[in-house]
Amino acid sequence: MSNTTEPVERSEKEDRGFFGQPFALANLFGVEMWERFSFYGMQGILIYYLYYSVSDGGLGISQAAATSIVGAYGGTVYLSTILGAWVADRLLGSERTLFYSASLVMAGHIALSVLPGMWGVGVGLVMVAFGSGGLKANATSLVGDLYSEQDNRRDAGFSIFYMGINIGGLVGPLLTGAVQDAWGFHAGFALAAVGMALGLIQYTLGRKHLHGIGAEPGNPLPADKRALYIGIAIAAIVVVAVASITGLITADNMSDVVVGLTIVASVGYFLLMLTSKKVTKVERSRVFAFIPMFIASAAFWSLFQQQFTTVPVISDKLLDRNLFGWDFPPTWVQSINPVFIIIFAGVFAAMWTKLGDRQPSSPIKFALGTGTMGLAFLAFIPITGGGPNSAPLLGLAGVLLLFTFAELFLSPVGLSLATKLAPEHFHTQMVALFFLSVALGSSMAGTLAGYFDIDDSRPFFLIIGFSSIGIGVLLALASPWIKKLMQGVK
Repeated sequence: MSNTTEPVERSEKEDRGFFGQPFALANLFGVEMWERFSFYGMQGILIYYLYYSVSDGGLGISQAAATSIVGAYGGTVYLSTILGAWVADRLLGSERTLFYSASLVMAGHIALSVLPGMWGVGVGLVMVAFGSGGLKANATSLVGDLYSEQDNRRDAGFSIFYMGINIGGLVGPLLTGAVQDAWGFHAGFALAAVGMALGLIQYTLGRKHLHGIGAEPGNPLPADKRALYIGIAIAAIVVVAVASITGLITADNMSDVVVGLTIVASVGYFLLMLTSKKVTKVERSRVFAFIPMFIASAAFWSLFQQQFTTVPVISDKLLDRNLFGWDFPPTWVQSINPVFIIIFAGVFAAMWTKLGDRQPSSPIKFALGTGTMGLAFLAFIPITGGGPNSAPLLGLAGVLLLFTFAELFLSPVGLSLATKLAPEHFHTQMVALFFLSVALGSSMAGTLAGYFDIDDSRPFFLIIGFSSIGIGVLLALASPWIKKLMQGVK
């Protein structure tokens, strides 16, 4: 886009002030880190807040309903990237949309911390979901705008950016879990709000380093169409409210509803890009190439996001959490994966940089990610069959190490690929389309968790594990055809 050409050129030739990357990456790294601190800190205690008894400070709803709510919330976070991307591309530009989205996240955590019962859950989670969706889509888009299509630093830059995500993901559950254990759930939610406030302050101080990147919308909405879209938004809110009041949407089926909405939105977005007259023949071919990657990504995230559905249940009921005579909070298990990410993200970034043009193609990286994720689920089988408090911590850590390798093969590469394959007029919205695959997987994680039987989990892990391995094999076999459709993008 014309408003990003000059900064991109400067970042390649002159700006290497942040570990060899553009200095603006440091600010985006920081705001995403604090947002993930608040996001994962809150999500680490959320499921326990929902299904713990009232006497233990929770709301006392069923475990199945709790996993459905968590899955639906996770899916809505990524589903709302559509709205955040649309606002950026049509109204405000990526930079301002990111700022307002971060403010909404902070307000949502405040609502969770001060409003009682399901009222607080409803208001707080909606605000956090829409704020996080807007922030994620636009932070990723802005990182992509720091580089040209052919800049070899791009994948390494996204891996560094991804490390910031996981620093927040590491510290958030540790601190909110400790605070919740000492002073209750609402104190933990309040700490998440403080983290996002710190992120807002840091981002505000560093906005000048973006040098105008993302300042203007790429495809501004004509003023005469704004009333139409406001009407559509109001109608959508009314429909959701009526469906909730009449019982069409319940806690138990919430994740299924989000799965359906995400499928409809994804198909609609692909059709919009493929039929748009603003999309060139080469760009259209690249969109076609993204379809099998989208499917593989959705399958991957439906397993990976079990970290917030079945894994917390395993941590609470099956894991031996005795550490030198002290039972550590089950929420701390959420920090194992970020520790591994922090250790290995730099290794993967250095590996891709070292390999340069010899590194595996994006389709092969996706295949490795989905296949490794399947192996991780098979690895659950030997550690979860011994009954309460019997699963070894080292065994679970080994499974989550496989989660980490799978994640590093696919997730930062997927973000990078979305920015490379994006048509010019759907720049941020292509990033949103990648996040729709995450939305679909996240909401499916809630649905799949409903089939998890803690007393007979072997069939659950077998079916899901081998299915994911099969998808990885199929994607590897199709990689030559996919690379051809990518039209020169590596």
